[in-house]
Amino acid sequence: MSDLQNAPVHPAAPDAAPLRIVVADDQDLVRSGFRLILQSYEGIKVVGEARDGAEAVELARLLTPDVVLMDIRMPCKNGIDATHDITSDPALSGVHVLILTTFDLDEYVYDALSAGASGFLLKDAEPDEIVEAVRVVARGDALIQPSVMRRLVETFAAARPFVARRGGQALSALTEREREILLLVARGLGNDEIAAHLVISPATVKTHLARVMQKLDAHDRAQLVICAYEAGLVKPGAAG
Repeated sequence: MSDLQNAPVHPAAPDAAPLRIVVADDQDLVRSGFRLILQSYEGIKVVGEARDGAEAVELARLLTPDVVLMDIRMPCKNGIDATHDITSDPALSGVHVLILTTFDLDEYVYDALSAGASGFLLKDAEPDEIVEAVRVVARGDALIQPSVMRRLVETFAAARPFVARRGGQALSALTEREREILLLVARGLGNDEIAAHLVISPATVKTHLARVMQKLDAHDRAQLVICAYEAGLVKPGAAG
């Protein structure tokens, strides 16, 4: 978070509405740092700051931002519970949560992703990385690359008792092809790789993925991977 004052100003697309961001962290310095970084880039506007999870949920409902940058460890309501409250609210379906963490394998990151977060961001990330992360999540994409997501899930799912939160009933609603695609997503393949593996078009893969997300009530690719592990479709250590 150094050299905040020197962060470059990057132009946004002409006539594009600015991305509206809420920053939630209990440390004043961290919130100020992210606000300075984000607002030094065109096309991004920090519309609110929250000191705890309860405030983050309140601001999300009041302001309906595009992205909430959410710390995990906060008073009153932690970032995991706040993430769940936001992502489970139908009125906030357009609000995406990006988790802030100090360590890339924070044990709570798995829980946050399972609660509906679209990815995670290290607090010491470079300004360009922070802004790119916000833009990726705002588009509705998962921030974490599939291989990193797989490593994260395997690390913590292996250490926990199996809990099928979406479970066999949800998977039973999938067609054979949809289950096949979900398995490939969980193994870390991107859309083009899945298309090549199944000898179908990337557009067809996207169509199947949209149906899988709808049936499993998943917001993005990160949650699909979690669904696959939690439902036992993929066992920790078996991917790759």
